[in-house]
Amino acid sequence: MKAPVRLVRFAFLLCAAALALPDSAGAIPAFARRNKISCSTCHAPAPRLNDYGEEFAGNGFVIPEEEKARDYVSEGDDLLWLNRDFPLAVRFDAYALFDEDQPTENDLQIPWGLKLLSGGALYKSIGYYFYFYMSERGEVAGIEDAYVHFNDIGGSALDLMVGQFQTSDPLMKRELRLTFEDYEIYRTRVGFSGINLTYDRGILATYGIERTGTDLAAMIVNGNGKGEADENKKFDNDKHKNFGFRALQRIADFLSIGVFGYYGKEEFAGDRAAGKEYEANEVTYWGPDIAIAAGPVFFTGQYLLRRDTNASFDAASPDAFRDLETEGIVAELVIAPFGERSRTYYTAIHNRVATDCCHGDYESITGGATYLLARNLRLLGEYTYDLEEERSRAVLGIVSAF
Repeated sequence: MKAPVRLVRFAFLLCAAALALPDSAGAIPAFARRNKISCSTCHAPAPRLNDYGEEFAGNGFVIPEEEKARDYVSEGDDLLWLNRDFPLAVRFDAYALFDEDQPTENDLQIPWGLKLLSGGALYKSIGYYFYFYMSERGEVAGIEDAYVHFNDIGGSALDLMVGQFQTSDPLMKRELRLTFEDYEIYRTRVGFSGINLTYDRGILATYGIERTGTDLAAMIVNGNGKGEADENKKFDNDKHKNFGFRALQRIADFLSIGVFGYYGKEEFAGDRAAGKEYEANEVTYWGPDIAIAAGPVFFTGQYLLRRDTNASFDAASPDAFRDLETEGIVAELVIAPFGERSRTYYTAIHNRVATDCCHGDYESITGGATYLLARNLRLLGEYTYDLEEERSRAVLGIVSAF
């Protein structure tokens, strides 16, 4: 069957499935519900944040000028600041997929994800946020983002985030993208390495210098993701800690440039064969990024170079497995034709990963559009062409929060 015919049949199948989905057009997410504001105050569109949304998140999910004593339970105790109503929301993602030349070409991924979210104030200038994936690709994935945020410590511009987050968050936030297509270089692991730039446990500090328009971020993390604790109740599986740093400089109202660096060291985490010698793998990332906001056009670009000294961990590893380089590019374009009043947004992503190891090259071009049926309910259509495999993927989906 030719691809166009299959796509038509696939689209018809999606429409039939969409009619069976629950209507959440009248639903209101937790922050909008609590603060009595529209989702568009912070999102353009959800989950993508606008400038005000970035500031709101940076303030620990608090709007200082809107905070009222009646919103909290204190019972006369100056050290108690409990939310009167516990903020809770749900995100529901559902997709229908056409994946060319795969064993299963047509798939109804309904739901793809279902997660429970909560966030708000713990105390003055202290916030929290977490979400629990009740279903991610059909499995209970558990906690992903989960942290406490200390805002403007000691009246300074220093913020501290303690918990579980993505080490790529100071760069392009994966959880806020509008597309089904991911930012591949952040997800890429090399050989037997457990390190990438997705979820990890640690501490993230940020500091803003308003006078120069400079934002700094530094982190220390375990370096082995968000897996379960071992038999000794330890999350880190070796003695090493990993470090990341990012500097962002605003050049003009519409332009900013940044640079990111990361250093990590890891021991082999698998079962060790008797008599075999192992050595640590050292991982470094570095690269620049750029962001341009010109009217209705928003462009973000990232280049990263990753180096692994020995991703096999074998002390006798041949040179072919040593000093591996992995290059990554992700470039994203978002067009909002009517600015903040837009209900239709157009997106494009170019992903490229080129690695010395394990046939891990990936390159794709993605184009799509998303349409707001309601502030908390959007439809998306997306087409991706895999330049390495020379095959297509088409996605139609529904993303909602309530």
